Amino acid sequence: MMEDTQFEHTQSNVANESSSQQSQTVDDNDIKIEGSAFVHNEHPSDDNGPPKVDSEVEVLHEKVTKQVIKDGHGHKPTKFSTCFLHYRAWVENTSQKFEDTWQEQRPTELVLGKEKPQMVGLGIGVSGMKSGERALLHVGWELGYGKEGSFSFPNVPPMADLFYEVELIGFDEAKEGKARSDMTVEERIEAADRRKLEGNAYFKDEKLEEAMQQYEMAIAYMGDDFMFQLFGKYRDMALSVKNPCHLNMAACLIKLRRYEEAIAQCSIVLSEDENNVKALFRRGKAKAELGQTDGAREDFQKAKKFVPEDKTIAKELRLLAEHDKAVYQKQKELYKGIFGPPPEAKPQRQNWLVFFWQWLVSLFCRVFKLQKHKAD
Repeated sequence: MMEDTQFEHTQSNVANESSSQQSQTVDDNDIKIEGSAFVHNEHPSDDNGPPKVDSEVEVLHEKVTKQVIKDGHGHKPTKFSTCFLHYRAWVENTSQKFEDTWQEQRPTELVLGKEKPQMVGLGIGVSGMKSGERALLHVGWELGYGKEGSFSFPNVPPMADLFYEVELIGFDEAKEGKARSDMTVEERIEAADRRKLEGNAYFKDEKLEEAMQQYEMAIAYMGDDFMFQLFGKYRDMALSVKNPCHLNMAACLIKLRRYEEAIAQCSIVLSEDENNVKALFRRGKAKAELGQTDGAREDFQKAKKFVPEDKTIAKELRLLAEHDKAVYQKQKELYKGIFGPPPEAKPQRQNWLVFFWQWLVSLFCRVFKLQKHKAD
């Protein structure tokens, strides 16, 4: 169930899987896909309301239109498919945003044909999308929050036409089973593992976006609300899928040079397992790429405690030391050029009063000797 496949990593070194956590090692050339992983494209900015889209308007329903922002792939979901998506929503006439799943960092599950009444228009729009597609939907008030609107959460005025910016992460066909809320623990883990295997296949073919969509669907089965309810062996079973998801996410993000996001994924694993060598190594790599050398060194040194003979960790620590030395030399030369060589010390002038008293004492001694000589 937890089979791994190795892929070459051309940008950086990442950790290899071992049979136990305490003996994990890292390899200089490979990414090892373990379990599942997830990612979504960086969510777009919404500072000025709905995005401006120039693509052709496609009429999906009398009250629903769609404009493609980014093309998807494959076929469209059928009725009763369980769809996983991110979206943000605005009231058309005020550009008031009232919902944003990207901000919540939690994808939404929508079963086509079983939507809540206020989500019917959104469901129609999603049914016309492909996996990975991002689109702008316009939904008439009749298929949104209706004549009455909503005065709780979300707050939507009466008879308000809506804009949705939607990304369809992926979907499970109806034949694959139930919605997440109706699944047992074992069924959810199995569903996540299926997505892992599909993601691994895409990753092997260097189809990173498609792979990451599968990985995010996998992690959607292991959400915080689900994990919070698990104890004992069931929690261990879920973590055996969830933690590798985050680690693979970090591996993908490092390859894509999205280092801050990679750091966040490793930190999620370390919040559950503070001594995870692979998470420490990958987080160290991402920090090093961002120039956060102190933090990178701390992660590498902690990882080294568990695998003291690992050559790749030693190499990373050596590179950090060389980097710090080079920076020090550059700064030394820079400051030397700015301030120049230190001034030579000038001899101090002795006080004239000291010379005067020395002369006066000498004169007195000579006069005294002369007077004594005359007396003799």
